Amino acid sequence: MIKVGIVGGTGYTGVELLRLLLAHPRVDIALITSRAEAGRPVADLFPSLRGRIELSFSDPDDEALAACDVVFFATPHNVAMRSVPALLAAGARVIDLSADFRIRDAGLWEQWYGEPHLCPELLGEAVYGLPERHRETIRDARLLACPGCYPTAVQLGFMPLLEEGLIDTQTLIANAVSGVSGAGRQAKIDNLLSEVSDSFKAYGVSGHRHLPEIEQGLSAMAAQPVSLTFVPHLAPMIRGIHATLYGALNAAGRAADLQALYEDAYAHEPFVDVLPAGQYPQTRSVRGANTCQLALSVPQNRETVVVTVVEDNLVKGAAGQAIQCMNLMFGEDESAGIALPGLLP
Repeated sequence: MIKVGIVGGTGYTGVELLRLLLAHPRVDIALITSRAEAGRPVADLFPSLRGRIELSFSDPDDEALAACDVVFFATPHNVAMRSVPALLAAGARVIDLSADFRIRDAGLWEQWYGEPHLCPELLGEAVYGLPERHRETIRDARLLACPGCYPTAVQLGFMPLLEEGLIDTQTLIANAVSGVSGAGRQAKIDNLLSEVSDSFKAYGVSGHRHLPEIEQGLSAMAAQPVSLTFVPHLAPMIRGIHATLYGALNAAGRAADLQALYEDAYAHEPFVDVLPAGQYPQTRSVRGANTCQLALSVPQNRETVVVTVVEDNLVKGAAGQAIQCMNLMFGEDESAGIALPGLLP
């Protein structure tokens, strides 16, 4: 069995981790920490887990966490970096769902997050947890940086085109939409039902913290610097990411069979589903699933390829992908605990 600890189990990502890990055949959840809820039974905070878990939240304790095989951090940024060095030194492996180790350049991280990085020496070791690109290095990782929800959708959508050099790398555009759960489980006026319902808005247009993470990944795929215009939006739904991606095709791209390219690229990926030509993905189809669905077209047979991508921001965009990486790290079936279809309606 894999002995698991979870730091920050009170948010939406934390409860999603619990929901999925409780169904995993090879996982023993040893502890769940929360300073604010220490001593409170987990099932009291999350009644959906009544009868499934007997644990109570506990204060974070590095010694107790270090006794786990793997520790998940489902915390805001700047929390994991405070504990990770000690946990690694004690022999535990770490999967961080925050942004602390996603950006490899400490100066760039500090520019976007507005504070010093506390362990920049670990940024070079951290493995970026996008299995479709880094599967083999994930297997041996001690420290794994789980991608953000927007970055997962954008990178999987552009990856085949960039790896084959079929689009202009300086004019990429990503318009992406998230459900309200992407903002976290917090008391904030902008997240109230009466503020979000029947409304649709862009945010972070002048610069969003996911941008450097996305450009870092896309540049590695293209083997050259990539420039992306990234505009996130908030939609009146609870879960889901919908990304519409635009790329200017070069001569090789205009001559290529792009549908076949994508079908071949993801043919053996258990959690990426390329839809048949003429079909387009919907967020409702992947709700609760660790699946990324995508489709592509070249409108009017011109020179712009449009890729549409959907995922559940809490599953393939967070907790499910983290468990997918854990399975790889511990030699388990990659789909263990997360081979679930989407919820309809």
